[in-house]
Amino acid sequence: MGNSGVSAAAARHRSHSDPIKTGDNVSGQTGSNRTMRRPRIGARRLAPSDEQTPQLGPGLRGTALRCRTADGVVLAGVHLPGPRNRPAFVIGHGFTHGLREPATRAVLAEFARHGGVAAADFRGHGRSGGRSSVGRDETLDLDAVVHWTRGQGYRLVVVVGFSMGAAVALRHAAVGSSPGDAVVSVSSPSRWYIRESAPMRRVQWLLESPFGPLVGRGLGVRLGEPWFDLPASPVEAIGVISSPTLLVHGTADAYFHPGHVLTLQRASTDAEVWIEPGMGHGETATTSDLVDRIATWSAGAGPAVDPS
Repeated sequence: MGNSGVSAAAARHRSHSDPIKTGDNVSGQTGSNRTMRRPRIGARRLAPSDEQTPQLGPGLRGTALRCRTADGVVLAGVHLPGPRNRPAFVIGHGFTHGLREPATRAVLAEFARHGGVAAADFRGHGRSGGRSSVGRDETLDLDAVVHWTRGQGYRLVVVVGFSMGAAVALRHAAVGSSPGDAVVSVSSPSRWYIRESAPMRRVQWLLESPFGPLVGRGLGVRLGEPWFDLPASPVEAIGVISSPTLLVHGTADAYFHPGHVLTLQRASTDAEVWIEPGMGHGETATTSDLVDRIATWSAGAGPAVDPS
């Protein structure tokens, strides 16, 4: 990740080469090959009405969520209500993903089996306003959604981010004005300007090419201005996170080598790490089994909740 237009010195941030053994998992748990059922997604464009009830899949409807960030961006999303004595999961999607993507909606549907779910398209994506800063200003987006979610009466709010959203979730836990009670990062990079994989070289081309904004629109993202000052990277931010933190990474991640998660773990105070054998990247690689285990971890990570 990392937006274009920065100095050559900044762009030379080097990646790590941490060794890793297949099957390493601090929790001793292994992944499952059971994949999630993808909800059928209609092509109908959702109207920008607070009365809208988006259809996420057969028998699963949510109510429209709208909130405004501290810098004035209006976010559009969905709320899948759950019992207030169970966790609420605030979901941060990956770059070019969003609420109209089947993989993202499948993740929302799976987490809805365990509690409430709130998710908004990040700025520059989907029906939200603004332009994407590719991880810098999106911390304000999570601030707004977490604040909105707490206003619904949930006593435990867990932020779960995927890929770019995972980097944003870690940064938000460190610098946000309205952090969650716990944070889960799935497939996060440790640093900006990763070029170690073919997919990330394509992403960097998108962010650095003068044709990037045009191509980005075709991918469903409206790119903002390039960075001129580097925001703190996930590896710089994680050391000041005080809330319970779970880092999840797959051994088959084609974007970020699993050594990234070990770099994050070393920089953290006490983050728990799950290295998932055979798992790929982000939402598209997230299984029902993994969501079940994240939900179980989340229920025990926050403050005690009265079951009544």
